[in-house]
Amino acid sequence: MDQFISLVNPEREIQPFVVNLTGINSNMLRSAPKFYEVAKRIVEMTEDCIIVAHNSEFDYRILRTEFSRLGFEFERKTLCTVELSKQLMPEQDSYSLGKLTRALGIPVSDRHRASGDALATVKLFKILLAKDLNKQIIQDAVKAEPKYKISTNHKHILDDLPSITGVYYLHDTYGKIIFIGKSKNIRNRVNQHFTSSNPKSKKMQNQVAAVTYEATGSELVAMLKESAEIKKTKPSFNRTMRRNKFTHALYCFTDEKGYINLRIDAADGRKKAITTFTNYQSGKQFLINVIEKYKLCPKLVGLDATKKSCFKFSIGECAGACIGEETSESYNLRVQEVIAANIFDNQDFILIDKGRAVDEHSVLLIEDGIFKGLGYYNLNYQITNKKVLESIITPMENNRDTIHIIQTYLRKNKQIKRINLTQ
Repeated sequence: MDQFISLVNPEREIQPFVVNLTGINSNMLRSAPKFYEVAKRIVEMTEDCIIVAHNSEFDYRILRTEFSRLGFEFERKTLCTVELSKQLMPEQDSYSLGKLTRALGIPVSDRHRASGDALATVKLFKILLAKDLNKQIIQDAVKAEPKYKISTNHKHILDDLPSITGVYYLHDTYGKIIFIGKSKNIRNRVNQHFTSSNPKSKKMQNQVAAVTYEATGSELVAMLKESAEIKKTKPSFNRTMRRNKFTHALYCFTDEKGYINLRIDAADGRKKAITTFTNYQSGKQFLINVIEKYKLCPKLVGLDATKKSCFKFSIGECAGACIGEETSESYNLRVQEVIAANIFDNQDFILIDKGRAVDEHSVLLIEDGIFKGLGYYNLNYQITNKKVLESIITPMENNRDTIHIIQTYLRKNKQIKRINLTQ
């Protein structure tokens, strides 16, 4: 939103250690402003804000000391990215800013200078916010912010929201999340909540004190984060979304003549599904599409109830598997193509989608058919580096909902890039 960068004349000589570390020497500081000349700007920029810094105790102590010399009581809330990194990334070997940025693939310029380190800390903080699936950081921040009050006019909240893809969170006056949603246009979607007249929306409107959001860039990432965070935080107005997102699934069986049959049936956790669907109609449409694409027999996918040859055979669009004119070996090869294209078993790959900025992509990791998590990477870095890939990934639970979300998204969005991983 804003930035202020300035050298400060400390009115004393710079120690050789600091000169070697930062490249800043006493000659560079003679014409720099003294602290009292920049103090007002610092107060204005940090008002009603939480100061985020890497080892914030050190930075905050320096600021308080300098303001104290001016006779001003400088008090702000702080967040330390060292402590947050230890909580959310306990596997890291080191928590210095330099080593964390290298491990996470964060580009850094002007290392050990205020602007370079601050921008690197911003990028690190975004990763930490994404890894905090319990949303404790943002809930504590809202709770600590005294300006949030229940308002019958939510216009001031809407004015601060962007029209971007991401996940949004409705908070009550205690900072607690009462609803989580996702949208390709956060501002419009929240406006719908605020203007809807149904009983649930009315009740929610009376409790909302603040709205926060997380940009995702990718709609797939937004859907996965929404699903995972609802299960973690269990917001009071998300009760219906805690249930499975699908009702039907695609199954296969081999009939007595050796042909592999496909069927859409009610989802049953005891049976191995090829893929899942939100409802029967979307499953049926999927079968109609694969009949056309793979030249399958409507009778063998359960869409033609005839006891004789199917309708497609009569018009020359079915090779006759329904009446034994096409061999089971020949027909089954095409059915296996359908199965292989829609199941993740024993597969290692990454999915690359839009990021939150032009120089960034989102990435999802699937290992041995299991969804491991998601993250973001800068285009200047090679994510085929396994160590960097594992560091930037926020681990997420692999469950039937996450696989359903990913498979459904892949069916509808052919432009998403898939890269198979090799050992």
